Amino acid sequence: MDHRLTDSMRDADFVLIDGVVFRTDYLRIPDEDTVADDVVLEATRGEREIALTRGEIEGAEFLGEGVYRLKSGALLRFFSTATVH
Repeated sequence: MDHRLTDSMRDADFVLIDGVVFRTDYLRIPDEDTVADDVVLEATRGEREIALTRGEIEGAEFLGEGVYRLKSGALLRFFSTATVH
């Protein structure tokens, strides 16, 4: 698993999938105990819900600037909420 992808996932509050922003509800950083069918991301946008498995994100192609192309062709990018002090 690409460490850039797992680093991007860590503490992400939002995920952009094909230009649509979803709020992350559940994130699991894949590790040696995670199998292809395990859900690693659940996110919502209003009534719309999505879930991605390790198998769906594994092998994602890094395109630069935090953007990844999944095997399905979907574009994915993770965001965290900015904190102002």
